[in-house]
Amino acid sequence: MKIVYHRKNKISIIKVSYKVKQSKENPEEKQVIFENHHETIIDHDTWERVQELRKQRKRPNRYDEVGLFSGILFCTDCGSVMYQQRYQTDKRRQDCYICGSYKKRTADCTAHFIRTDLLTEGVTENLRKVTSYAAKHEARFMKLLTEQTEDGSKRRNAAKKKELEAAEKRIAELSAIFKRLYEDSVAGRISDERFTELSADYEAEQKELKEKAAALQSELSKTLETTANAEKFMKVVRKYTSFEELTPTLLREFVENIVIHESEALDGKRRGKLRRQEIEIYYSFVGKIELPD
Repeated sequence: MKIVYHRKNKISIIKVSYKVKQSKENPEEKQVIFENHHETIIDHDTWERVQELRKQRKRPNRYDEVGLFSGILFCTDCGSVMYQQRYQTDKRRQDCYICGSYKKRTADCTAHFIRTDLLTEGVTENLRKVTSYAAKHEARFMKLLTEQTEDGSKRRNAAKKKELEAAEKRIAELSAIFKRLYEDSVAGRISDERFTELSADYEAEQKELKEKAAALQSELSKTLETTANAEKFMKVVRKYTSFEELTPTLLREFVENIVIHESEALDGKRRGKLRRQEIEIYYSFVGKIELPD
C-alpha cells in the first residue's frame, strides 16, 4: 500500500488480497481522504509558494537560454509579459527586454525597452537595500510592511467592491429580463425558438457573473493576514542575509513580478541619451516596499 500526501492524504493503491502480492490502482470514487492525518514534510505556505514558482514561465528563449527575468517581467501599460531580445552594437552584443504586445503587434503599445544589464543592476541594488534594512531593523521593518500592505489592501478592496457591485447590478437586471421574456413567451409575443435562444444567452451571462461575484465576495471576506505575510517575507530575508549575485532561484524567492514603465527623455529629445525609467518591484507576500529615506 502506498500513501501519497500533502496536507490531504489518500490511499491511491490497494492490495488485491492479503494472499496475493499483486496490486492495482484504486478507483478515485473508492479512495478515502484523511485530512492532515500525517505530519507534512514541508509546511503548507512553502508548498503553496513552490507551486506558484513552478507555474512561472521558464521556457528557453530563442537563444536556447532561460532568461533571468523570464516570466516575471511585465509591461505597465498593456500588462503583456516582456520578451528577451538580443542586438549587436559596434562594440558588443547586448541583451534587452521589450513589451510582448509591441513585439507581436497584438496591441497598440510601445517597446518599453530596457537593457538587461541595467535592469539586473537596478533590481540587485533595490534587493540589497531591502534585505540590509530588514536585517538591521527587523521590528521597524515588520511594522513598515504591515502598514504598507494594509494601505495597498484597502485600494485593491475598493476596486474589487466596485466590480462586485457592478456584477450584482447586472445579475439583477438579467433576472428582470428573464421575467419579461417568460411573460412575452406565455403571451405569444415571441416564439418558443426565440425565447430559448435569448434565455440561453442570458443564462450563460448570468452564470458567469454569479461565479465572478462569488469569487470577489470570497476575496473581500478574507481577513488580510498582514503580519503573517510580513513574517513569510522575513523568513526569505533570513535565508539570504547576503548574496554575491542575482540568481534565478534567489530572484523568484524574493520577487513576485516586476513592472516596467516606458523611459522618459530628460533632455526633451525623443531619442535623447539622458533618460529615466521607472521599475516597480513587487516582492513575494508583501508587494511593493517603500523604504524610509
